[in-house]
Amino acid sequence: MKVMNEPAWGLGWPVLRFNFRGTGLSHGAHDGKAESADVQAAMDWLENEYKLPLVVAGFSFGAAMAMIACCGQGESNRDIRALAALGLPTEAEGRTYKYRFLSDCNITKLFLSGDHDQYAPAEQLAQVAGSAGEPKQLRLIAGADHFFAGQLAAMQEALSGWLKEQLQ
Repeated sequence: MKVMNEPAWGLGWPVLRFNFRGTGLSHGAHDGKAESADVQAAMDWLENEYKLPLVVAGFSFGAAMAMIACCGQGESNRDIRALAALGLPTEAEGRTYKYRFLSDCNITKLFLSGDHDQYAPAEQLAQVAGSAGEPKQLRLIAGADHFFAGQLAAMQEALSGWLKEQLQ
């Protein structure tokens, strides 16, 4: 959020950050699948409010739901310029994440993770990224875990640089 919104990173974009259903003060029940509809609703609101192309970014479970919302539900009429998945999980909390639908996804994608991510070992994430349709990039932050502990600045620089490259 900070990379996209804070002027110090050179973007200063409007950002919507929200809780998934059943989290915090939000209504509904969390089931681990339907939350992609929450991402869809957020994108609807942003499109209606700002009338700008979308850049979608999610972290961990949010990255998985963003991938489904942007790429896993058939053709979209949305103007999605870029999709950044930070810490995209492959295995977490007894759940295995599959991203078979990514082979047909032609949205510009960034897979950004730590090379010591406990919820997406680098080899597994490389397979997911490799199976995704072009354009795509996989960037691993050396020494970073799932939460980019001690490597937050490196993650932010990588994300900011990639976004600027994509949207020139």
